[in-house]
Amino acid sequence: MTLKTIQPDGWAPAKGYANGMLTEGQTLHIGGQIGWNGDQVFEVHDFVGQMEQTLQNIVDIVEAAGGAVTDIARLTWFIKDKREYLARQKDVGAAYRRVMGRHFPAMSVVVVADLIEDEALIEIEATAQIG
Repeated sequence: MTLKTIQPDGWAPAKGYANGMLTEGQTLHIGGQIGWNGDQVFEVHDFVGQMEQTLQNIVDIVEAAGGAVTDIARLTWFIKDKREYLARQKDVGAAYRRVMGRHFPAMSVVVVADLIEDEALIEIEATAQIG
């Protein structure tokens, strides 16, 4: 099987991982994305802002592979604060729709003790079927 590494133009290189891997069958496996920009800088420090940036990062990778939001088939969310997630559902929904529209793939949300990047409040993995 041939795999193609997907890296959006202008993004800082990933260190020790790939942002996305596209298979011959056009399945795109997207590594865990967090709420920093393409330069690996956190511009926002609140949960909803990081969530929106994380989703945008996923969309950027999908588009770099030639796909669209509607090609995203699965999202797995890893969050550090269950209470904030539940308390901000209205804001979470609005931010989600700004990036993803009304496309709702299979999703799971997992509460974790911590993430590798200290500033990260959320990490999301995704799978897309391109084309």
